[in-house]
Amino acid sequence: MQSNVNASASSKIRKARITIDWKSIGFNSVMPILAVLLALLAGAVMLLLLGANPLEAYAAMITGVFGSVSGLTQALVKATPLLLVGLGICIAFRASVINIGGEGQIILGALAGTWFSLEFDSWPGWLLIPTTIIAGFLAGGIWGFIPGILKARFQVNEILSTVMMNAIALQLMNLLLRGPLIDPAGVTAGTYLAQSERLPEQVWLSRLVPQTLLHTGLIIAILLAFVVYIFLWRTTLGYRIRAVGLNPDASRYAGISVPLNQALSLTLAGGFAGLAGVIEVIGVQHRLLEGITSGYGFSGIVAALFGGLHPLGLIPASVLFGGLLVGADKMQRAVQVPSALITAILGLVVLFVVGSAYLSRRWAARRLIAATKGDSGARLEAAPGMGMEVAGGEATPEEANP
Repeated sequence: MQSNVNASASSKIRKARITIDWKSIGFNSVMPILAVLLALLAGAVMLLLLGANPLEAYAAMITGVFGSVSGLTQALVKATPLLLVGLGICIAFRASVINIGGEGQIILGALAGTWFSLEFDSWPGWLLIPTTIIAGFLAGGIWGFIPGILKARFQVNEILSTVMMNAIALQLMNLLLRGPLIDPAGVTAGTYLAQSERLPEQVWLSRLVPQTLLHTGLIIAILLAFVVYIFLWRTTLGYRIRAVGLNPDASRYAGISVPLNQALSLTLAGGFAGLAGVIEVIGVQHRLLEGITSGYGFSGIVAALFGGLHPLGLIPASVLFGGLLVGADKMQRAVQVPSALITAILGLVVLFVVGSAYLSRRWAARRLIAATKGDSGARLEAAPGMGMEVAGGEATPEEANP
């Protein structure tokens, strides 16, 4: 009889371990959406203070995205760099490092892609496109490797170093766009615009929808999201990165190099941001312009947090945040509010999303503690020789948690 009780209790514990926690999944899914709604509610208060109608403003935001094919495709265009930057953020955060250098890494990827495609403009498209993309990835990776190695070797705070690298990249782009990379046609015309020469057509990414800006870079970004998921959860290297982020001391004890994996994660984060830059150049602008980043380096962090720092969750999160960016521009034109208000509303979205992530972590920690106590109670009840009886061969919740 006692052996049957033990077997039943053990079987129940094993089943509990593989049961999907739908409550936690639902909570983590609802919290970011609720955060956005609360941010928009706070934004409505600010709109009222400026004398604008919040209903009219948000109606313009929604119709700006879903009211036409152009709005939908533009949201997907903006989602592409957000997704690519966010993938790098996911890798960095899993290693417990913070990459604030997305802006500079986007610039380096765009610079490298522009130079490479102009330098080898005689190559056919099937060769020039992938090599240009690789050049952008490597340039962004190098820009991310510098703060990574500084943290690994000298314990330099990666937040400070990546922010400084943003400033260096911006000044480097300004220098090159007014010097070696300046458009010769602009020099001839005497305009001296800070932009590069138009890229060769064979390097342009093809359009997915005619007469729109939606290009095949979106497909590349989605495929890479699945690649990053497999990398983080199905490879030894990805396991080491996640282990370093979860517990550096235990990882070090297990023989995993914490500095090496943190530097690697920052390098990969830089590479994905560089991809965003080069794909923006060859997919949308077809030349390098000032302001090529459009704030994607910072917005990608928000999209990553919105997606739960998970590569697959980042896909819908990027589309949603891209829609917010497009809708916000439409709202500004429709109700004639200052651009600073749009920035403030997007900032509120960031604030509330980060706050929801904190609440989600607290919720998960409490449920883990409760589950651990319940598991311990079940094990004690099933232990032989303790003089305990289990009705019907199964432990009830009340018995497992006296």
